[in-house]
Amino acid sequence: MIEFDYTLRTVALGAAVLGLSSGALGAFAVLRGQSLLGDAISHAALPGVALAFLLTASKAPLVLVIGAGLAGWVGTLCVMGITRTSRVPYDAALGIVLSVFFGLGMVLLTYLQARPQASQAGLDTFLFGQAAALVGRDVATMAGIGALALVLMGVFWKEFKLLLFDADFAAVQGFPVRALDIGLTTLLVVAIVIGLQTVGVVLMSALIVAPAAAARQWTDRLIGVVAGAGAFGALSGASGAILSATTARLPTGPTIVLCATAVVVVSLAFAPRRGLVSAWLRGRRNRQVLRVAGTLEDLYTLALGHADPHYPHPAATLRTMTHSPDAVEPTLDALRQQGLVEARDDAWALTGRGLAEAQRLARDRGEGRDA
Repeated sequence: MIEFDYTLRTVALGAAVLGLSSGALGAFAVLRGQSLLGDAISHAALPGVALAFLLTASKAPLVLVIGAGLAGWVGTLCVMGITRTSRVPYDAALGIVLSVFFGLGMVLLTYLQARPQASQAGLDTFLFGQAAALVGRDVATMAGIGALALVLMGVFWKEFKLLLFDADFAAVQGFPVRALDIGLTTLLVVAIVIGLQTVGVVLMSALIVAPAAAARQWTDRLIGVVAGAGAFGALSGASGAILSATTARLPTGPTIVLCATAVVVVSLAFAPRRGLVSAWLRGRRNRQVLRVAGTLEDLYTLALGHADPHYPHPAATLRTMTHSPDAVEPTLDALRQQGLVEARDDAWALTGRGLAEAQRLARDRGEGRDA
């Protein structure tokens, strides 16, 4: 039995809140082809954490989150500015901002760790997170900020949806596309910075991308992707926190990311329309349908050479008319179960239903050629 004590409940709730907000808002980044933007923002937030402590000497979560948010937002504006005013491609701009800001953050953290005061110790936990250190106040802060971001997403849902699918049309209709782009990116920044204490700078981008990638396998509707990503993110966060708490020496942040990865793998394999297993089953079913139709048409072709359309023909003759001779007998058995053919000694003949079905197939194929 798992003992859900205060610490475990707090960490699990905080991880679920983080997964919900980052998954839902990250869906827009994934659908816009900006998956790596989350990685750049999370790394760009690191110097903001260090500067916030350096200027305020406070390790209060809200102070550090504000610092991280401002730094991440500035990093995002830098990416937009680089791509808009130069010929540097988007992915290269992301790499530049990510490396420069992350390097600056590491320099600042090193400087702070070298200072004689001991109060700055622990800021480096923002690199990989320290979910076990979450307290109720931290969770309340995360929940409040995340809820505000989700509410704003709902208020501007129509505008964000139009920006996502046709930004040029939105501009023609008079919508402030640039302001909407900055606003949507700002919400993504918010979703990222509230999770830095839980999973850290290095792993935060996974909670932006993985839940949305998993949800995309299950639905084609935006509302479905956003809701599914939020649900998968919350599930990954809570399950990762519980696994970490109940298993010795299992870090929480990486475990949450691994749980999110497991959700992606399951979705890629078993989603009804896009899953690999589903695609394999559909392909197998389609091949069976084609073999059945081909064998039925072969029998009909042979029957046309006789006055009696129900004249039986041996299976050996049918094997010479197909590219899959080993599948002839199983296909004939399937046709017999459907009442389309019947066995006569060592030969096979069309039934009345089978003849009508073969004639329909031949007629449809002829109409397809005419079209």
